[in-house]
Amino acid sequence: MIAKLKGRLDETGEDWAIVDVGGVGYLVHCSARTLSALGEVGEACTVHTDLQVSENDMRLLGFAQGEERDWFRLLTNVQGVGSKVALAILSALSTGELRDACAGGDAAQVARANGVGPKLAGRIVNELKDKAGALPGGSGAGGMAAKMAPAGSASADAVSALENLGFKPAIAAQAVDRAQAELGEDAGESELIRVALKRAAG
Repeated sequence: MIAKLKGRLDETGEDWAIVDVGGVGYLVHCSARTLSALGEVGEACTVHTDLQVSENDMRLLGFAQGEERDWFRLLTNVQGVGSKVALAILSALSTGELRDACAGGDAAQVARANGVGPKLAGRIVNELKDKAGALPGGSGAGGMAAKMAPAGSASADAVSALENLGFKPAIAAQAVDRAQAELGEDAGESELIRVALKRAAG
């Protein structure tokens, strides 16, 4: 599977770009946000990619950031959301806006995207709202960026522990983020849980 392309931006269109990697041009379908982030034709660029294979098509999707690709994969897991609709959503909303919309149950925000009606927007929000705290791109309490903790890390385990104690994923993730900022990146799981519990309860 092709996960990333690093090369030169060769050409762009309304919803696609061609990235030249060692003389081979890769056609990647992109959101408007990714296209604007890639820079000018002829410049070096890096694109995170997702390869979609169907019965009669093979398509490479491109993203300026890994978190945008993560959101694309989550969106296309929702019934009725194909790659075209997912890219339209990611064109209309930043990953932070999308995360906050899902966490807050704000279907109207998602419905801003072309081709997304109220019914589909509601389904997207309902299916993703419980996962929003662990999803990348949003802002946590106090405007702090919420990070997506690597699986198996002390912070990920601390988030899981708080969820097991009954805290919602969004609250748990924000509390652990704040605890980690206070204690430092090398903080252990038990320290993170202790401080995060105070932050979540406060």
